[in-house]
Amino acid sequence: MSNLQTYVVFAVFAAVILAIAFDAIDMVLAVLLGVSALAVSGVFATHDILEITRKADGPIALLFGGMVVARTLQPTGIFDYVGTQFLRAIQGSGKRFILGLFVLVAPICAILPNATTVILVAPIIIRVAVALEVDIVCPMVLTAIISNSSGLLTLVGDPATFLVGSSIGMTFTGYLRQVSLGGLLSLLVLIPLMPWVMKDVWRVRRPLPADLKAKPLQRPLLCLCSLLVLAGMVLLFVIGEWLPTRIIPPAVAIIGATLALLVTYSAKVEPVENVLHDVDWRTLVFLICLFGLVEAFSRTGVLHIVSQYLYSRFGTNLVVVGLVVLAGVGVASSLLANIPVVAAMLLMVKSYLVIAALVPEGALGPTFTEWPRDVLPVFVAMMFGATLGGNATLIGASANVVSAGICAAHGKRVTFATFMRYGMPLTLAQLTVSALYVLGLFYLIGR
Repeated sequence: MSNLQTYVVFAVFAAVILAIAFDAIDMVLAVLLGVSALAVSGVFATHDILEITRKADGPIALLFGGMVVARTLQPTGIFDYVGTQFLRAIQGSGKRFILGLFVLVAPICAILPNATTVILVAPIIIRVAVALEVDIVCPMVLTAIISNSSGLLTLVGDPATFLVGSSIGMTFTGYLRQVSLGGLLSLLVLIPLMPWVMKDVWRVRRPLPADLKAKPLQRPLLCLCSLLVLAGMVLLFVIGEWLPTRIIPPAVAIIGATLALLVTYSAKVEPVENVLHDVDWRTLVFLICLFGLVEAFSRTGVLHIVSQYLYSRFGTNLVVVGLVVLAGVGVASSLLANIPVVAAMLLMVKSYLVIAALVPEGALGPTFTEWPRDVLPVFVAMMFGATLGGNATLIGASANVVSAGICAAHGKRVTFATFMRYGMPLTLAQLTVSALYVLGLFYLIGR
């Protein structure tokens, strides 16, 4: 890449982020214009566009599958049913509504990808928010933040976490032993902040009708079949990697979407094209374009320069490097979707470890798994930075973009500033707790 093209990449990158941050233009149009500018300037050739699409296909498949399965459940009436039961459980209290979101969302996100969970529970949350007469934006933003944070509970809970874990050969059970407790702590630290950050909902108290009862399911058989498809997806997310045929999470999502569409088609409830029409294609296009921007940024050579700087500045002091990675990836993930950021930062961290002679040059390859025990906290720091840093802004994680898209579909637009007002203080608290956890890991390994 020439110096001129490097300047173009930085200029386009800055212009897109500023346009979204100041709400100067629709964010999808902003990223489309950015990618188009890179193509016109020669930064991207035809084969580059195809390569970007290939790199984005895993996360996009996960989102697409979740959207389809959630949409096929809509005609069954299950969202109204569960929403009413949830409303009765919280007894018209905004405080219980907020705390109930943790109980509802966190267990699901421990297994299903976060954006998929947001899609599934959004109808329930909107049903309750309308009954409590509160703006749906606040609970939907909180749902995205909880879902992102809960993704740290297991290896498959967040695509960014899965990307880091799979790249270093971490197993599902190994993750539970070494990382899950930190994920739980980063989730629990949110609760004491709720009366302050979510005060508009926390203080609400609404009387509920005395005869409030859940409507029976409209299509019980269709609901059962769709839930079985969802249960099958969850099972494959957990065990698919260990099957002889090795079914990876993106493939599981496509299988789930296919079976869900087959159920809808067989039940003759509505045409398949109606389901596909309601998929949030806008969000999918936005995320693909973000992958393009990150890919262009990584080609500038900045990541290799940063790797060299880390070694020249900190040497082999992995404790400091781990904290720098946590903060740096956290900031980067707040400005761009965390999945493509992690893909780029993985290369940077591995390059640093090679430069520092802590691992052989073969560690840059995709099949290397012989990582020294003392470098593990650096990768864990990357997981926390990527997953939790994405909570800070609207474009920091796919779940955030999905929640904003759902709000927009209900006539409530979520701006960059609105999301950051909720997300920034929560993210700072979570990253602080994560830093302490990473320091604890270094201490345990060093004993």
